[in-house]
Amino acid sequence: MRKFNITVDGRKYSVEVEEIDNYAPASIKSAPVLETAAASAASKIAPTPAAPAVAAVNGTKVASPMPGMILDFKAASGDVVKKNQPIIVLEAMKMENNIVAPCDGTVTFKIAKGANVETGTLLAVIS
Repeated sequence: MRKFNITVDGRKYSVEVEEIDNYAPASIKSAPVLETAAASAASKIAPTPAAPAVAAVNGTKVASPMPGMILDFKAASGDVVKKNQPIIVLEAMKMENNIVAPCDGTVTFKIAKGANVETGTLLAVIS
């Protein structure tokens, strides 16, 4: 057993890890790629036009710091907010968390009340 101290989100944990002797991962071999006549012909066809790009987001993005559900908005889209002002209430693990504005500006929400979001989901833009 080897002991390690790790820090996750500012909290320290002491963990023990068991070493396995003579561990050798199985080698992965890939089969050779054969180009068929159909694949060759398909590669010569002009590509279809891409779907229209989503409009670029201008301003400071506010992303979800954790997975959860949007319970409430503390401001309305189009409102002027100040730095560190609560703008969204996010429920995660049965706790209500205030998401605050990272800067001064006009807030535009990109999600709806009741939406389930993952970590990193764009919640709002402040411009």
